[in-house]
Amino acid sequence: MTYKHSSAEKADIAKRFTILRTQVGSGVHGVSIDDQDDRDEMGICVEPAEYVVGLRRFEQYEYRTQPFGHRSGPGDLDLIVYSLRKWMRLALQGNPTVLLPLFVPDTEVVEIDRHGRYLRAHPELVLSRQAGERFVGYLRSQRDQLLGLKGRKHTNRPELVERFGFDTKFAYHMVRLGVQGVELLTDAHVTLPMPDEWRTWLRELRRGEHTKEEALAAADDLEARLLTLLDTSHLPPKPDHTAADAWLIDVYRSTWDS
Repeated sequence: MTYKHSSAEKADIAKRFTILRTQVGSGVHGVSIDDQDDRDEMGICVEPAEYVVGLRRFEQYEYRTQPFGHRSGPGDLDLIVYSLRKWMRLALQGNPTVLLPLFVPDTEVVEIDRHGRYLRAHPELVLSRQAGERFVGYLRSQRDQLLGLKGRKHTNRPELVERFGFDTKFAYHMVRLGVQGVELLTDAHVTLPMPDEWRTWLRELRRGEHTKEEALAAADDLEARLLTLLDTSHLPPKPDHTAADAWLIDVYRSTWDS
């Protein structure tokens, strides 16, 4: 059994011990259209010692301008701040969203300290071909939701379906994940904002200027390239957990000793 702590307590930890906080989401990908998107941010913090060795736990703090359960809109902020240990676990698994703070432009960095700078300078600490497996999985999930498969019969964006005949946001994320997964396995990097050619095409897709069939064809091609790269990428098959663990221990010790 662990002690529960209040939202205010979580907010205080997230605010005082952040090592990196950046914009994520459509804005940082460069594919926002007509100011329709909210602002998404992600942070990483080093929680105090008592939340690691004691009964209390801090895994993440979330803040939303809109109440939970309500869709965000233009001008709204969605923020999530992970504990460094949780972020590292997700990053080592290759979670596409969690990897974004490593690659955003300096202009999209909201807050950073020396540990955050080290992370951004050394993405190889967490990268491996395993990330490609996650990109494939996320791409397939977006496609399933676009097609209403596996029990996903509904969308929370019916206005897009009514206007364009399909949920263009699911379609956009599906293709984007393929583009970025291929780049990551090829160059160990994700270009943000996205390269001009894909950025223009994805904006057009979000505006309904490409068909669902075109989006599915693009995703199929990108998925095939990803599956090939899972065997041929120069990235290691698995991340170096020993190196990541040693760095984590050093960061926590140095933070708690300061």
